[in-house]
Amino acid sequence: MGTPDFAVPCLQSVLDAGHEVSAVFTQPDKPRGRKQILTPPEVKVLALEKGLTVYQPKTLKDGEALSIISDLCPDAIVVAAYGKILPKEILDLPRYGCINVHGSLLPKYRGAAPIQWSVINGDKETGVTIMQMAEGLDTGDMLYQKAIPIGIDDTAESMFDKLAALGAEMLVEALELLPQGKLTPVKQDDSLSSYAPMLDKDISDIDWSKSAAQVHDLVRGLYSWPIAQTTLNGKKLKIYRTSLCDKSGDTGRIISLDPLTVACGAGSVIIHELQLEGKKRMEASSFLIGHRLNIGNMLGD
Repeated sequence: MGTPDFAVPCLQSVLDAGHEVSAVFTQPDKPRGRKQILTPPEVKVLALEKGLTVYQPKTLKDGEALSIISDLCPDAIVVAAYGKILPKEILDLPRYGCINVHGSLLPKYRGAAPIQWSVINGDKETGVTIMQMAEGLDTGDMLYQKAIPIGIDDTAESMFDKLAALGAEMLVEALELLPQGKLTPVKQDDSLSSYAPMLDKDISDIDWSKSAAQVHDLVRGLYSWPIAQTTLNGKKLKIYRTSLCDKSGDTGRIISLDPLTVACGAGSVIIHELQLEGKKRMEASSFLIGHRLNIGNMLGD
């Protein structure tokens, strides 16, 4: 059970390891892009390429999915970024239960957007937890966990790629160890838990009074969606890529044009890539050729 590109390496690795995948459950096709073209999930694309049976139920609660899965009689159900809550009847079906690949070091960052929030919050490391699913939201017993560092210029997108690869590798290892009784379930400490809610555009606005590190973390944590933004002369300005700088100045003001540098509450950030409302995304150096900016100009006015 999986839907977006994060889950694709998991499906591929299970197949490469020689496991029999009796069926793939994924979300229904959805309209995408400006033209709203009906597009299949990335997991469905791979599943059909491999000749696998694909189911796309709108709900798992009406008994139809339960009936299908009961007939399949799976040893285990692997879940990776599926996007639906599994009812208890399905959780209890497989001999080895439902195994979830979660992109955080649980109990930290339970929820829909653990990778993005780990970057937004400036964490120095994250990881993958293979867990036995329970009825709560990412509350099941932990089976297997590995950590990896988050670099100062890593983005949510780059960490997605790293964690998807790590999760796929760990999943195969877990499926090998689980039937041998070599994975000991460890209960999560709820007192250490935190929640990683789904992102929306409401958190995109840059607060220049925050430190340069916090602004930089927001920019890279919201890449490649929904993208951090500010305003310039009343128009929205998306900020795609930044780096840290020690220079200081009046909060939110441009303090250098070469490179394009904006002062924060502490320190400053260099803007490398941006997009003004109604214009193309471009490098800051190219942007400055076509837009006359001066030192002292204010962002977020």
